[in-house]
Amino acid sequence: MSTALEAPALIGQGAPAQGTSLSDNAYLLLRDRLIMLDIKPGDPINDGHIAAELGIGRTPVREAIKRLEGDHLVVSYPRRGTFATGVDITQLAEVSEIRELLEPLASRRAARMASPALRDRLREVAAEISSLESQGAAQQELMRYDIQVHRLIYHAAANAHLEDVLIRYDNLATRIWCHMLDKMPSVTGHVAEHVALLNAIADGDEERAASLALHHVVSFEEAIRGVL
Repeated sequence: MSTALEAPALIGQGAPAQGTSLSDNAYLLLRDRLIMLDIKPGDPINDGHIAAELGIGRTPVREAIKRLEGDHLVVSYPRRGTFATGVDITQLAEVSEIRELLEPLASRRAARMASPALRDRLREVAAEISSLESQGAAQQELMRYDIQVHRLIYHAAANAHLEDVLIRYDNLATRIWCHMLDKMPSVTGHVAEHVALLNAIADGDEERAASLALHHVVSFEEAIRGVL
Protein backbone atom coordinates (compact mmCIF):
# COMPACT_ATOMS: atom_id res chain seq x y z
CA MET A 1 0.00 0.00 0.00
CA SER A 2 1.46 3.32 -1.05
CA THR A 3 0.49 6.12 1.32
CA ALA A 4 1.31 9.69 2.17
CA LEU A 5 2.57 8.44 5.51
CA GLU A 6 5.06 5.67 4.99
CA ALA A 7 6.10 3.59 7.95
CA PRO A 8 9.90 3.64 7.79
CA ALA A 9 11.56 0.63 6.27
CA LEU A 10 13.65 0.36 9.43
CA ILE A 11 10.85 -0.84 11.61
CA GLY A 12 11.26 -4.56 11.58
CA GLN A 13 11.98 -4.64 7.85
CA GLY A 14 15.76 -5.07 7.80
CA ALA A 15 16.19 -2.34 5.18
CA PRO A 16 19.00 0.22 5.42
CA ALA A 17 18.36 2.96 7.94
CA GLN A 18 18.48 6.61 6.98
CA GLY A 19 21.15 7.76 9.39
CA THR A 20 24.18 9.92 8.71
CA SER A 21 26.72 7.26 9.67
CA LEU A 22 27.06 3.51 10.01
CA SER A 23 26.50 3.87 13.74
CA ASP A 24 23.34 5.91 13.14
CA ASN A 25 22.05 3.28 10.73
CA ALA A 26 22.56 0.51 13.26
CA TYR A 27 21.03 2.60 16.04
CA LEU A 28 17.90 3.49 14.08
CA LEU A 29 17.30 -0.03 12.86
CA LEU A 30 17.73 -1.58 16.30
CA ARG A 31 15.76 1.17 18.04
CA ASP A 32 12.66 0.66 15.93
CA ARG A 33 12.83 -3.12 16.12
CA LEU A 34 13.02 -2.82 19.90
CA ILE A 35 10.14 -0.35 20.03
CA MET A 36 7.84 -2.56 17.96
CA LEU A 37 8.96 -5.66 19.91
CA ASP A 38 10.27 -7.28 16.75
CA ILE A 39 13.17 -7.86 19.13
CA LYS A 40 11.36 -9.31 22.14
CA PRO A 41 12.02 -8.23 25.72
CA GLY A 42 14.87 -10.32 27.06
CA ASP A 43 16.21 -11.26 23.62
CA PRO A 44 20.01 -11.14 23.33
CA ILE A 45 21.57 -8.40 21.20
CA ASN A 46 24.47 -9.99 19.33
CA ASP A 47 26.71 -7.33 17.86
CA GLY A 48 28.38 -9.83 15.54
CA HIS A 49 25.09 -10.97 14.02
CA ILE A 50 23.88 -7.40 13.61
CA ALA A 51 27.16 -6.33 12.01
CA ALA A 52 26.92 -9.22 9.54
CA GLU A 53 23.29 -8.38 8.73
CA LEU A 54 24.13 -4.75 8.03
CA GLY A 55 27.40 -5.51 6.30
CA ILE A 56 29.39 -3.28 8.65
CA GLY A 57 32.00 -3.72 11.36
CA ARG A 58 31.27 -4.36 15.02
CA THR A 59 32.50 -0.94 16.19
CA PRO A 60 29.54 1.11 14.85
CA VAL A 61 27.15 -1.56 16.15
CA ARG A 62 28.67 -1.33 19.61
CA GLU A 63 28.37 2.47 19.46
CA ALA A 64 24.70 2.07 18.58
CA ILE A 65 24.16 -0.33 21.47
CA LYS A 66 25.64 2.19 23.91
CA ARG A 67 23.11 4.77 22.70
CA LEU A 68 20.30 2.26 23.11
CA GLU A 69 21.38 1.70 26.71
CA GLY A 70 20.90 5.43 27.28
CA ASP A 71 17.39 5.08 25.83
CA HIS A 72 16.64 2.25 28.31
CA LEU A 73 15.92 -0.10 25.41
CA VAL A 74 18.80 -2.51 26.06
CA VAL A 75 20.79 -3.46 29.13
CA SER A 76 24.32 -4.90 29.28
CA TYR A 77 25.64 -7.25 31.94
CA PRO A 78 29.36 -7.99 32.44
CA ARG A 79 30.31 -11.43 31.08
CA ARG A 80 26.67 -12.13 30.16
CA GLY A 81 26.01 -9.89 27.20
CA THR A 82 23.42 -7.34 26.09
CA PHE A 83 19.68 -7.91 26.09
CA ALA A 84 16.48 -6.09 25.16
CA THR A 85 15.01 -4.57 28.30
CA GLY A 86 11.76 -5.85 29.70
CA VAL A 87 8.56 -3.87 29.33
CA ASP A 88 7.75 -2.49 32.76
CA ILE A 89 4.07 -1.57 32.97
CA THR A 90 4.70 0.13 36.31
CA GLN A 91 6.55 2.87 34.38
CA LEU A 92 3.32 3.85 32.61
CA ALA A 93 2.37 6.57 35.10
CA GLU A 94 5.84 8.15 35.09
CA VAL A 95 6.14 8.11 31.30
CA SER A 96 2.63 9.53 30.94
CA GLU A 97 3.31 12.28 33.47
CA ILE A 98 6.20 13.56 31.37
CA ARG A 99 4.32 13.21 28.10
CA GLU A 100 1.28 15.05 29.48
CA LEU A 101 3.54 18.06 30.00
CA LEU A 102 5.62 17.89 26.82
CA GLU A 103 3.25 16.61 24.13
CA PRO A 104 0.97 19.68 24.41
CA LEU A 105 4.05 21.91 24.32
CA ALA A 106 5.29 20.23 21.14
CA SER A 107 1.89 20.46 19.46
CA ARG A 108 1.50 24.11 20.42
CA ARG A 109 4.96 24.89 19.05
CA ALA A 110 4.27 22.92 15.88
CA ALA A 111 1.08 24.93 15.29
CA ARG A 112 3.13 28.09 15.60
CA MET A 113 6.40 27.09 13.94
CA ALA A 114 5.61 24.63 11.14
CA SER A 115 6.58 25.72 7.64
CA PRO A 116 3.95 25.88 4.87
CA ALA A 117 5.37 22.66 3.40
CA LEU A 118 5.08 20.88 6.75
CA ARG A 119 1.51 22.12 7.19
CA ASP A 120 0.65 20.60 3.81
CA ARG A 121 2.31 17.37 4.93
CA LEU A 122 0.32 17.35 8.17
CA ARG A 123 -2.94 17.71 6.25
CA GLU A 124 -1.95 14.91 3.88
CA VAL A 125 -1.17 12.62 6.79
CA ALA A 126 -4.49 13.49 8.48
CA ALA A 127 -6.37 12.57 5.30
CA GLU A 128 -4.48 9.29 5.02
CA ILE A 129 -5.23 8.33 8.61
CA SER A 130 -8.91 9.04 8.00
CA SER A 131 -8.96 6.20 5.49
CA LEU A 132 -7.20 3.62 7.68
CA GLU A 133 -10.33 2.20 9.30
CA SER A 134 -12.00 1.48 5.97
CA GLN A 135 -8.79 -0.18 4.78
CA GLY A 136 -8.84 -2.58 7.72
CA ALA A 137 -5.22 -1.96 8.68
CA ALA A 138 -3.66 -4.46 11.07
CA GLN A 139 -2.82 -3.49 14.65
CA GLN A 140 0.93 -3.53 14.06
CA GLU A 141 0.58 -1.38 10.95
CA LEU A 142 -1.51 1.14 12.88
CA MET A 143 1.15 1.37 15.55
CA ARG A 144 3.77 2.13 12.88
CA TYR A 145 1.57 4.99 11.71
CA ASP A 146 1.23 6.20 15.29
CA ILE A 147 5.00 6.38 15.71
CA GLN A 148 5.45 8.34 12.52
CA VAL A 149 2.69 10.85 13.35
CA HIS A 150 4.31 11.65 16.67
CA ARG A 151 7.73 12.05 15.10
CA LEU A 152 6.31 14.35 12.44
CA ILE A 153 4.73 16.57 15.09
CA TYR A 154 7.95 16.67 17.12
CA HIS A 155 9.90 17.66 14.03
CA ALA A 156 7.36 20.38 13.18
CA ALA A 157 7.85 21.83 16.69
CA ALA A 158 11.29 23.03 15.55
CA ASN A 159 13.08 22.40 18.83
CA ALA A 160 15.71 19.69 18.52
CA HIS A 161 16.05 19.21 22.29
CA LEU A 162 12.30 18.82 22.78
CA GLU A 163 12.16 16.48 19.79
CA ASP A 164 14.88 14.26 21.21
CA VAL A 165 13.26 13.98 24.64
CA LEU A 166 9.80 13.27 23.26
CA ILE A 167 11.02 10.61 20.85
CA ARG A 168 12.63 8.80 23.78
CA TYR A 169 9.46 8.84 25.89
CA ASP A 170 7.15 8.08 23.00
CA ASN A 171 9.35 5.07 22.24
CA LEU A 172 8.89 3.79 25.80
CA ALA A 173 5.14 4.39 25.63
CA THR A 174 4.92 2.58 22.29
CA ARG A 175 6.71 -0.45 23.73
CA ILE A 176 4.12 -0.61 26.50
CA TRP A 177 1.31 -0.31 23.95
CA CYS A 178 2.80 -3.03 21.71
CA HIS A 179 3.26 -5.26 24.76
CA MET A 180 -0.49 -4.94 25.47
CA LEU A 181 -1.58 -5.03 21.83
CA ASP A 182 -3.07 -8.53 21.94
CA LYS A 183 -5.33 -7.46 24.81
CA MET A 184 -6.52 -4.27 23.12
CA PRO A 185 -9.84 -4.48 21.23
CA SER A 186 -8.53 -2.06 18.58
CA VAL A 187 -6.06 0.78 18.24
CA THR A 188 -7.91 2.33 15.30
CA GLY A 189 -9.64 4.90 17.50
CA HIS A 190 -6.38 5.82 19.20
CA VAL A 191 -4.65 6.44 15.87
CA ALA A 192 -7.72 8.22 14.46
CA GLU A 193 -7.41 10.82 17.24
CA HIS A 194 -4.46 12.18 15.30
CA VAL A 195 -6.68 13.50 12.50
CA ALA A 196 -8.10 16.41 14.49
CA LEU A 197 -4.71 17.04 16.11
CA LEU A 198 -2.82 17.19 12.82
CA ASN A 199 -5.42 19.49 11.29
CA ALA A 200 -5.33 21.80 14.31
CA ILE A 201 -1.55 22.07 14.00
CA ALA A 202 -1.79 22.65 10.25
CA ASP A 203 -4.38 25.39 10.89
CA GLY A 204 -2.11 27.10 13.41
CA ASP A 205 -4.61 26.63 16.26
CA GLU A 206 -2.16 26.39 19.15
CA GLU A 207 -4.62 25.97 22.02
CA ARG A 208 -6.73 23.33 20.28
CA ALA A 209 -3.59 21.46 19.25
CA ALA A 210 -2.30 21.47 22.84
CA SER A 211 -5.66 20.35 24.21
CA LEU A 212 -5.98 17.50 21.72
CA ALA A 213 -2.41 16.36 22.38
CA LEU A 214 -3.09 16.20 26.11
CA HIS A 215 -6.31 14.24 25.52
CA HIS A 216 -4.42 11.79 23.31
CA VAL A 217 -1.81 11.04 25.98
CA VAL A 218 -4.42 10.72 28.73
CA SER A 219 -6.60 8.41 26.63
CA PHE A 220 -3.54 6.26 25.89
CA GLU A 221 -2.91 5.71 29.60
CA GLU A 222 -6.60 5.06 30.27
CA ALA A 223 -6.78 2.52 27.45
CA ILE A 224 -3.80 0.60 28.83
CA ARG A 225 -5.14 0.65 32.37
CA GLY A 226 -8.49 -0.54 31.07
CA VAL A 227 -7.00 -3.89 29.99
CA LEU A 228 -4.57 -4.44 32.87
